[in-house]
Amino acid sequence: MAAASAARVAGRRSRRLFDIFVAEVPWTVSSKELKEYFSQFGSVQRCQLPFDKDTGFHRRYCWIKFSTPQDVQNVFQKDSHILEGAKV
Repeated sequence: MAAASAARVAGRRSRRLFDIFVAEVPWTVSSKELKEYFSQFGSVQRCQLPFDKDTGFHRRYCWIKFSTPQDVQNVFQKDSHILEGAKV
């Protein structure tokens, strides 16, 4: 019984995501490009890039969701992040 309970807890932990907020995203950058860029730091599970319904453009910020806290730390190890010539 204890082993089954431990497996459920471990299963819940494995679905836990760790996110970072990214601001000043150039309007020409897509969620696919963001996911590809941040994949160099770890396993990106999701990229949420909200769009404005009125303009059709994204809102220039996003959330990148990683599998582990170490992936997030890997992002912060790099001094700056440049996408299409703009610092994000």
